[in-house]
Amino acid sequence: MNARPLLYTLEAHPARITVLHASTGAVVSCIDAQWGTPDGIWVDTDAGKITWTNMGADYDAADGTIERADLNGTRHEVLIGDGKLVTPKQLAVDREAGWLYWCDREGMRIMRARLDGSEVETLLVRGAYPQDRPDESRHCVGIALDLKARQIYWTQKGSPKGGIGRIFRMPLDLPQGVDPALRDDITLLADHLPEPIDLHVSQDSTRLFWTDRGAPPDGNSLNVAHIDESGLHAHKVLLRGLDEGIGLALDKEEKEVFISDLGGTIRVFDLEHETCRILRQQAPTTGIYLVD
Repeated sequence: MNARPLLYTLEAHPARITVLHASTGAVVSCIDAQWGTPDGIWVDTDAGKITWTNMGADYDAADGTIERADLNGTRHEVLIGDGKLVTPKQLAVDREAGWLYWCDREGMRIMRARLDGSEVETLLVRGAYPQDRPDESRHCVGIALDLKARQIYWTQKGSPKGGIGRIFRMPLDLPQGVDPALRDDITLLADHLPEPIDLHVSQDSTRLFWTDRGAPPDGNSLNVAHIDESGLHAHKVLLRGLDEGIGLALDKEEKEVFISDLGGTIRVFDLEHETCRILRQQAPTTGIYLVD
């Protein structure tokens, strides 16, 4: 592994993983993701593996997958598929406990599985597939874990440019004996957002960052808010002008935010000085992951 920080990016069309030097944007390698629309990514440097979600070729069909390969793209395998997923989106990981978490957008649910794809579980159901699929307010998209507080954060983006996006929070584990469609331990944190997409919880669990694809003035943006037990506070739009914002990743010191969009622009936002620079222009890009 190169000593400099690396940014792993998922390009949607063509489906591939492009690895960049995080400081310069220079391409280190390109890995063929082979098919579909990759969306969420996690890089396990200890195991030497890249894991990603794939929304499939048909968003109306249950052809989504979670896939894995070595860091050089070899030993590519499908961990979860065979009709179990519809359109899996952002990927979050509890490495210590050995769980992958993701949102299934058209599946309208939050799920998890072991790192090897075993023990697939549904933690939350927001609608019955396929009959409720046209109701985009039920679509679960971005996900982030607060492992200190044992909480899951997620977005339900709503219709494109619809202004009905929401952010929710719930405990990490499904209470024993509770139907995932009938959970009563959910907190609505934000409502009437333009179209929130991916999420990131700060290491000290005091800030929530998210991207947005919605309409101006506050859509297509990078956002932050303070979080505590009572909810979200002091919401601030940090950056506007994204071209269908999707992925985000923060460095270890949480001084810089890397942002991707469907226009293919990779940006770096300096949180201290509130300045932005373009790192690279490439094909439409979804999820990103920083190996710092």
